[in-house]
Amino acid sequence: MSAATNNFPEICGRICPQDRLCEGNCVIEKGFESVTIGAVERFVTDYAFAQGWVKAVKPREELAQSVGIVGAGPGGLAAAEELRRRGYQVHVYDRHDRAGGLMMYGIPGFKLEKEIVLRRWELLAEGGIVFHLKSEVGRDVTFAELRARHDAVLLATGVYQARELGGPGCGLPGIVKSLDFLIASNRKGLGDAVPDFESGLLNAAGKHVVVIGGGDTAMDCVRTSVRQGAASVSCLYRRDKANMPGSMREVKNAEEEGVKFLWLSAPEAFLGDTHVTAVRAVQMRLGLPDASGRQSVEVVDGSHFTVQADLVIKALGFDPEPLPKLWGQEGLEVSRWGTVKVNHTSFQTSLPGVFAAGDIVRGASLVVWAVRDGRDAAAQIHGYLQPSARLSMPMAAE
Repeated sequence: MSAATNNFPEICGRICPQDRLCEGNCVIEKGFESVTIGAVERFVTDYAFAQGWVKAVKPREELAQSVGIVGAGPGGLAAAEELRRRGYQVHVYDRHDRAGGLMMYGIPGFKLEKEIVLRRWELLAEGGIVFHLKSEVGRDVTFAELRARHDAVLLATGVYQARELGGPGCGLPGIVKSLDFLIASNRKGLGDAVPDFESGLLNAAGKHVVVIGGGDTAMDCVRTSVRQGAASVSCLYRRDKANMPGSMREVKNAEEEGVKFLWLSAPEAFLGDTHVTAVRAVQMRLGLPDASGRQSVEVVDGSHFTVQADLVIKALGFDPEPLPKLWGQEGLEVSRWGTVKVNHTSFQTSLPGVFAAGDIVRGASLVVWAVRDGRDAAAQIHGYLQPSARLSMPMAAE
């Protein structure tokens, strides 16, 4: 069954980009339409919930050892369920007031209904996982305290630090971060009071919106803006459609909803006195492949143009927060990109008894990969806490 290999099949069936994963790799896709695997996964799991077949985990025996997990996103929750299944006392710490991470506050409700995430959270709590919400490491609890409380700690914080834009006018009011915009929209949908939404700061209603970026977060922003009643929605991306990192299915959906894509375009400056009124952009062309293998982009001389904008949303991707500095843990080694370094077999960091998994290790990625990492990390934590179990454990994915 799907639950044997995926802790959240009802979620992955809704949000995973099957067009570039399982369905996109179907051997009969050439000339034929592949089986809609995502829809099948979603239906089967929804039916199982409706029939009462999905139950909270019940460990065969309770173990005295405890594991602290930092982050209630997909990686942290998957690890929490796997560890609880083995009988560990599992405590999950998260800065937000609801569990789910970006599944709750980043992904729009029209793609992932929030009651689906709430239902899964309630099931995990029913199984005995203890949630410490509104509990930010470094503010409400120190990392040293977590290590003292628990026999092992898993870092599954994800990556939340937004990449910034430069250029003249980049600090004008009306230029906002994608995650701030999406969190406000999701909180409003959950019935929360959201002053920045009510004031119009994080509300696209009646505005000319320009989203800068080409990933799945950018697609979430343009499609959310349409649903909020924007006067117009444009997306600036510096490469062409074929090189866009986001899901092509999402791009098609956005185009059908009236979003205007300005391919091979990059912002140069932001115009306005007390508030942004327009984006001055320049056209780009693709050049020779760079060190990463992707074609480089070059400015086309004399190709400046202006796009009207009352709201500019920056969706350029995310980087890790500087955890060693924030938590006073200089011994926690990170890569040159700021991701936490781990042994990719054991998932252990440079600190004894501290593990890491998900986006904080691999960089911003997909929910399905975070789930996989969380499951593999849980198996390795079990082997660390129960050395006798190592001989029968499957090896984690490299």
